[in-house]
Amino acid sequence: MPRSVRRILLLSLCALALLTACGGEEKGGKKALAVTAALAEKRTVPVSLKAVGTVEAYSSVAIKTRVGGQIAEQFVRDGQDVRQGDPLFRIDPRPFEAAVREAQAKLERDQVLLKKANEDLKRYSGLIEKSVISRDQFEQTEANARSLAATIRVNQAELESRQLDLSYTLIAAPIDGRVGHVQVTQGNVIKANDDRDLAVINQIRPIYVAFAVPEQHVTDILRRMGQGSLPVEAAASGGGFLETGALASLDNAVDKTTGTIKLKAVFNNEKLLLWPGQFVRVTLNLDSREGVVLVPSRAVQAGSKGPYVYVVSAQNTAEMRPVTSGAILDGFTIIEEGLQGGESVITDGQIRLVPGAAVQVTMAKAPAPAPAKAPETPAPAAASPEPAKASESPAASPEPSRPAEEAKAPEAGGKAP
Repeated sequence: MPRSVRRILLLSLCALALLTACGGEEKGGKKALAVTAALAEKRTVPVSLKAVGTVEAYSSVAIKTRVGGQIAEQFVRDGQDVRQGDPLFRIDPRPFEAAVREAQAKLERDQVLLKKANEDLKRYSGLIEKSVISRDQFEQTEANARSLAATIRVNQAELESRQLDLSYTLIAAPIDGRVGHVQVTQGNVIKANDDRDLAVINQIRPIYVAFAVPEQHVTDILRRMGQGSLPVEAAASGGGFLETGALASLDNAVDKTTGTIKLKAVFNNEKLLLWPGQFVRVTLNLDSREGVVLVPSRAVQAGSKGPYVYVVSAQNTAEMRPVTSGAILDGFTIIEEGLQGGESVITDGQIRLVPGAAVQVTMAKAPAPAPAKAPETPAPAAASPEPAKASESPAASPEPSRPAEEAKAPEAGGKAP
């Protein structure tokens, strides 16, 4: 046999032995696969709901004028904090003051006429008894007196209306809050009930956060509301904590199109960290559960018959265990059924496993879930290939390529070195 052929065979056998040695330990005639595992732990976890909410003003008022005219004075500027009753604008009051004086004069005139009519009626009452005047003349005098009395009541109502219009020329803040952009400024002419808003006042202390949760949680929320206040936490979109408030209201119907129900939480907002229109992450704390089994979410696999995990047995073999998974909490999944605390579950390397396969385990202590955050809605686990049958053997290792390349290469001078 030529030296070159013997050299190629020798190199091929060495490479094959090296690949076989790197494949793992041999246990009972089976190659042990390297995997990573973590302990299933029992913990107390919060029973909470997470949602994305929108900050809403506690109350909002669009300022409109109820009388027309020129804006003579502007007492407020953009972004100013106001108290209820503070003056905001003044419409030119002179036309309304003139209307009040006119109505007052009409009332005084008719009061004088009524006084004269009552005196005539009194005098004619004595004359009708002596048959000095006719009955028609007496009745006409009586009708005039009554008509003047009614006219005076009309004049009084007109005077009150004119005085009310005059009071509308001073526009005051109806609520405590912050003024937005002033839309119509001093010097502009505006009509009564104009389509334009002078400004909008939003009450932001306290403030609301509106959010929606799935309808299946309505019963639990109503039960907890009957027991006392429900705490609600608001965090910024980036994850920073903002403030803690309380659940204020529950809508009276479920939205049939989305299957959710709208809730509102109220926050004191003393530091003005919440602003109308802002999106925040909301956590509604309902309760807490003790002795819940948690495993890293990557340990839960999806199969045709439901979720399952690989459990490391006492003989260091992989046992496929069907489980019932629950909510997800910061990368951990709650296992409702099928697993006990303290058992080791495989978190990495499942794709190569078959039930009963020997494993070489590296334990990785998983970080504990943060107790302040809430379980999210459970999502389906990432699909993984169905486990092969125990009788199937692992895939063969690829043939070494280096000796083959050397066989193709020509020898220098036609001889082996």
